[in-house]
This record gives sequence, structure tokens and C-alpha cells, in this order.
Amino acid sequence: MDNLILIGMPGSGKSTVGVVLAKALGLRFLDVDLVIQEREGALLQELIDQRGVERFLDLERDAILSLDCRGTVVAPGGSCVCREESIAQMRRLGTVVYLQLPLEDVAGRIRNLASRGIALAPGQTLADVYRIRVPLYERCAHITVPAGGQSLAETVEAVKQALARSAEPS
Repeated sequence: MDNLILIGMPGSGKSTVGVVLAKALGLRFLDVDLVIQEREGALLQELIDQRGVERFLDLERDAILSLDCRGTVVAPGGSCVCREESIAQMRRLGTVVYLQLPLEDVAGRIRNLASRGIALAPGQTLADVYRIRVPLYERCAHITVPAGGQSLAETVEAVKQALARSAEPS
């Protein structure tokens, strides 16, 4: 199996599902947010606060473009779809799986909006970001997996089943 790239809103479970999915499939796990933090020597929220959202999105794009991996579950940040180059790179790297979550679930899972490292422009709400990003996630994804209203184990199983279905001959 090549790489799996999990995309979705903050709080959709990309990192949490990614770690468990990697173990279940015998793959490595890579969190792009951690790559950015290591490269820049700062937390995501600090980067957004100090450099602004647009510069942060450029840093995220650069991190995604630098990825060179195989046999890895990759969890990029929720804003990974905000740059066309990132979308193209993720689709080149492997199968892109969109962990789809209703806005109400996203809002319920995010307790630390001001410090979580979410690329919100001044004045933007979580609902604004959701409306902008959902069509981008849908366009980027090879596979969409509903991730709301179920346990971590159920979401991992749903991803595995969706991958198996996508591998079946048409």
C-alpha cells in the first residue's frame, strides 16, 4: 500500500485516526503540523499570530511539498487544501481520504479555538472556514468517509472498508 493522506476540518480526527490506522495497516504515521513546528521552532498558533494566516499557509504548503514518503499515513493540517500546490502534492503522494464531519461536531470537538493553531483570518469564524474548506476537501479527496457520531475504532474501520471498496475492480 502506498501513502494514505487524511484530510478534514480541525477536530475531524486526522491525527487520532491516523495513528490507529497506521498501526492497523502496518504503516508509518506522519503529522505535518509537527513537521512545521519542528522546522520553524514554534507552535502553530505562534506562527499564525506572529506571521499571519497567509504566511502560515505558505509554510504548510512548503512542508507538504517537501514530503517524500512511502507506506505512511499522513495527517496534514486542516488548512492543507488552501493551496493548489498542496492539493496536487497530496493527490500525487497517495490516496486522499476526507474525514467528513458536520460543523456541529467540529465545533463540539474544538475546545481551544484561540490556541489550537487553526488558520482563521481576523474576523473569520469556524463556520466561515467550514463553508470555504468543505468544497476543497471534496474536490481533493479520492474517498470520503463520514466520521461523525461514531467511536475512533468505528471510524478506523470505516476508513479501512472504504479503502478496500476503492481497491475492488469496477
